Amino acid sequence: MKKLIYATMVSILLLSGCNDDDDDKMMTPVEKGTFTVKIENIQMGKAFFNSGTTDGIGPGATYSFSFNAGKGARLSLATMLAQTNDLFYAFGDDGIALYDSNGDAVVGDVSSDLMLWDAGTEVNQMPGIGSDQAPRQSGPNTGATENGTVKLVADVNDGYTYPPVSEVIKAELAHDGGTEFTVTITNLSDMYAFKSPLAPGVWVVHNDGMPLFTVNSAAANGLEGLAEDGTNAEMATYLADMSGYVTPIAPGIFAISTGGYPLFEEGKIDSGAGLEALAEDGNPADLDASLSGAMYVQSHGVYSIPNGKSAGASIFPGEYYEFSFEAQEGDYLNIASMLGQSNDLFFAFDDWGIALFKNGIAQTGDVTGMLKIWDAGTEVNEYPGAGNNQAPRQAAANTGITETKAVMEVDNEFVLPSVEQLVKVTISFN
Repeated sequence: MKKLIYATMVSILLLSGCNDDDDDKMMTPVEKGTFTVKIENIQMGKAFFNSGTTDGIGPGATYSFSFNAGKGARLSLATMLAQTNDLFYAFGDDGIALYDSNGDAVVGDVSSDLMLWDAGTEVNQMPGIGSDQAPRQSGPNTGATENGTVKLVADVNDGYTYPPVSEVIKAELAHDGGTEFTVTITNLSDMYAFKSPLAPGVWVVHNDGMPLFTVNSAAANGLEGLAEDGTNAEMATYLADMSGYVTPIAPGIFAISTGGYPLFEEGKIDSGAGLEALAEDGNPADLDASLSGAMYVQSHGVYSIPNGKSAGASIFPGEYYEFSFEAQEGDYLNIASMLGQSNDLFFAFDDWGIALFKNGIAQTGDVTGMLKIWDAGTEVNEYPGAGNNQAPRQAAANTGITETKAVMEVDNEFVLPSVEQLVKVTISFN
């Protein structure tokens, strides 16, 4: 019996020894291998650039709001003529251009572009006395439903007479410099027979489309509430959800190094090796060429072809770049890629990059948290997404106002989304 117990114990020890050897093999440090990096544009696409609300104003009062907009942008707005059932003032359904054909900002009185529209959602009554009009109606949305479409009130032929636009509302557009505009709305009805408040409204800056309504189509996205009751919350929420800063991510560069600052050095002025072209115009070629033979640089290259495509291009929401390289213990990864809707901003890790191994364990997974947005300090910043020296609005490459500042992480000059809202970088290892 003792012999059997002894034999069993020996067998267990032998098996345990084999398992320890296997575990040791699995934990053996890896000295080199192939890494693959994936850079994704994870932004949500937006239909419009910016939007907001306007206050209601009584006869004789004014209201102003400001915004930034670049060349090609248009402005749409809507505000209810309160003493009606569902009439509102707006420009045409595609808004008005904020720059003329010469690229100059549009300024001055733009009231002639305003028109009185019928939302087609409530049967019209005599303007100024209807029982289903504010302030006489018992509550919001109480008039007879019309089930019509948005039309100019002049095309409705309801038999009523409405005041000329020029006797109720005035809209003035001022250019405050750079890409900033201010709109001032004045209620002129205090000077005329038909006096009416202008209800709270909305505005939106966009490049194309019909953000508020489409002529001869049913009112949607909160227009009914705005036009019938001057309640702008539903439409304002819709516009806010559909508005925002969206940027392509330009082709970039990667470098594998054992030290130094292969792409840039924080706190130092750009060395002229090609960072300017990358950060201002999304062109990594010069910076890539400068790395050939550079001290500490083991390998380098350009990533420029979005996955699934055959030619170089920026990546837009939902697209990604992917590239691979060989590296070993002691190597660092550096990447840099322009934030497209900017003057000279770019994504990168810290100036020395990130270590690809730690005690023989390869760096893998989501490394977005180590990514930052940097300012190359070579071109004066403009409002993100609106600057006229930013692609695609600039006339040509390298056309912005030159500055000579140290490369630094972006400050709070303008509000930008966080890195995690714009891009995702992951690393895998074979």
